Amino acid sequence: MTTTEDTTSTAAAQDGTRSRLPDPTGLFPELTALSAAVQKALRNGPVPQATLALMRLRTAQVIGSTYHGVAATDALRKAGEEERRITAVATWQSAPCFTAPERAALELAEAVLTPNPFGDRVSDDLFTRLSRHYDTDEIWHLTMALGHFSLFTPVALVGKPVPGRPPGKNYTD
Repeated sequence: MTTTEDTTSTAAAQDGTRSRLPDPTGLFPELTALSAAVQKALRNGPVPQATLALMRLRTAQVIGSTYHGVAATDALRKAGEEERRITAVATWQSAPCFTAPERAALELAEAVLTPNPFGDRVSDDLFTRLSRHYDTDEIWHLTMALGHFSLFTPVALVGKPVPGRPPGKNYTD
């Protein structure tokens, strides 16, 4: 059976898809350890991994990163997430398949990543809605997850790693 990752990697190799920049880990070897430590902390936190994965996909959609979108979708599928929920992340506001806590987390992801010319990105109203579903530790967990996702946003947008390839094999020299 062919996985999405295999298909995407094969397609990228066949069509000559290349990253804009080479792998940055040679210049910044500490980032690999930092990312691994943050991922471990996030895995051991109080927010369900499915919620964080849905946020990761929505984040990829908001920032317009195919690389992150493919990776998030692949991770959700591997975790057994329903295809209808994966597809519905783009229109989560009107999709009936998300819980109230998931909706609050998706709204937070959008608010943090979308400029607001009229005031705070994370309004008091949004924080109140979030607080109905998450305690202080969980809100920090969601916040740190967004920080981790955002750390690699410029890397994906500027360096353009090849979608579907695993870390360490996602850049061309």
